[in-house]
Amino acid sequence: MEWMNLLAQEAFWIAVLRIATPLIFGTLGVLLCERAGVLNLGIEGILVAGAFSGWLAVYLGLPLWGGVAVAACTGAVFGLLHALLTVGLALSQHVAGLGITLLATALSYYGYRVSFPKVSTPPTITPFAPLQEWGIPVLSGQTALTWLALICVPLLGWWLQATPAGLALRMVGENPQAAEGQGISVARTRTAAIVAGSALMGVAGSFLTLSAFNAFFFNMVNGRGWICVALVVFASWRPGKALLGALLFAFFDALQLRLQQSGQSILPYQVYLMLPYALSILALVVVARKASYPQALMKPYRKGER
Repeated sequence: MEWMNLLAQEAFWIAVLRIATPLIFGTLGVLLCERAGVLNLGIEGILVAGAFSGWLAVYLGLPLWGGVAVAACTGAVFGLLHALLTVGLALSQHVAGLGITLLATALSYYGYRVSFPKVSTPPTITPFAPLQEWGIPVLSGQTALTWLALICVPLLGWWLQATPAGLALRMVGENPQAAEGQGISVARTRTAAIVAGSALMGVAGSFLTLSAFNAFFFNMVNGRGWICVALVVFASWRPGKALLGALLFAFFDALQLRLQQSGQSILPYQVYLMLPYALSILALVVVARKASYPQALMKPYRKGER
């Protein structure tokens, strides 16, 4: 009965959608990169860099949307570096991505220490406010960034399926030789996809500091980037299923938070912390066995090679 009461609470579903928002942005970013054939393991660090740069920009006087733009540009810069290493130099996508994560995280933490050397608690800003005046159940409890994330899902799906540029990107991810034969630049297409996908990752990070919270603190990303990488596999590289995967993980996460807060369980709190990850792994195992991945994923390509 208590489970039914919990699921009937609007506040619970507001929390689910709020937790899912950075996962939606991040998963769409990873999906865009991988559709072009490039694995971007730099997402964890790009989330941190986006969270820090967007928050710092607002703290220094930019408007909130200016902070989002700064975070997107920060992600795009790290994406360009990743593209240079993996597309231009054809280096290992795994190693380059992990290097980007380490670099972006270290630079963000260093920038915070330099900017606030004598501050014991993080300074705060005024974050995005929920759009209460719209009067839509659940959605009116969300900020504009959540609405933007939900809009991006059908837009990206339409772009991939119904536009020449989307078709070219998918062809590059499936058969770069055939794409080159059609006059499509594999290098430019992959670079553009990585930069755009990394910009979305930067926006995902900015949500944490400009909407979910009002400050930047260490370890706030807490593995969300790796969850996004797994959700892309769960979604079979489709934006609509990526949204469902993000909501599924967010549901488990919100559920474990409510179960902990209820204080009625005799199980250790670590069990509840593990719950969303364990259930997500189970769902991933069930779905991923039938997933059809881009055929050129993680395969370096040089023009003229066969």
